[in-house]
Amino acid sequence: MAGPLRYWEDYEAGAVYELGSKTVSEAEIIAFATQYDPQPFHVDPVAARDSMFGGLIASGWHTCAITMRMIVDSYLNPQTSLGSPGVEQLRWLKPVRPGDTLVGRMHVIDKRESRSKPDMGLLTNEASLENQHGEAVLTLRATNLIRRRK
Repeated sequence: MAGPLRYWEDYEAGAVYELGSKTVSEAEIIAFATQYDPQPFHVDPVAARDSMFGGLIASGWHTCAITMRMIVDSYLNPQTSLGSPGVEQLRWLKPVRPGDTLVGRMHVIDKRESRSKPDMGLLTNEASLENQHGEAVLTLRATNLIRRRK
C-alpha cells in the first residue's frame, strides 16, 4: 500500500492525518523481539510476568516499526517521499501489550522549502500512537523530504 499522492505544496502546518490502526498479537511481539530485541519481557510470557511490566510487552523498536508501516501505508507516497535525515525525538510512553489496538496519527508541525534543492521541501512531523484506551504509547518527531511540483 501507499499513501495518497501528495506533493510538498499539498501539506499544511497544523494538519493532522489519520494513519489507521493495527492490533498487535502475542506471536508478533515474540517474533519481532526474538529477532531484534530478545529481552525476557519481550520473548518469554512466563518470565515477563515476573518483570516490572507484569506481562509480555512489545519492544519499543517493534512499536516504531509498526508506526513506520502505518506512515508508509497511509501518509507517504513513493512518488513524492524522498526519505528522511532522521528522527529528532522518540518517546515510548506506555508499554504495548498483546491484543492492544494501536491508532496512529501524523501531525504536520512545520514545513519549509529546501535551500539547497529546489525540487524538494521539508516537513517536520510528529507521529503518535494511542492504544484502544486512548492512552499515548509512542510519539516521534522527524523530518521528511518531500518532492515539490515541477
